[in-house]
Amino acid sequence: MKDVNQTQYFKVTSDNSISVKEIIELVYKALSEKGYNPVNQIVGYIMSGDPTFITSHNNARSLIMKVERDELVEELLREYIKRKAWED
Repeated sequence: MKDVNQTQYFKVTSDNSISVKEIIELVYKALSEKGYNPVNQIVGYIMSGDPTFITSHNNARSLIMKVERDELVEELLREYIKRKAWED
């Protein structure tokens, strides 16, 4: 029997098996395959939080919902800055 005077610990493990970058790439590909403008759809999702902007094709909607929207913005900005640094 457990001691009711002790605090129980619960640890949520995150699924780090796929990176944010990989998720963006897979979602982009799925949206393209379905004939959507991937940039517009991803921006719509990031701005609104409405997952229906992302197709369920190839599990893209479930994948993108695994990461927070601010993580998506961070990754996109990181890649943009990295590419701009090489252009200058």
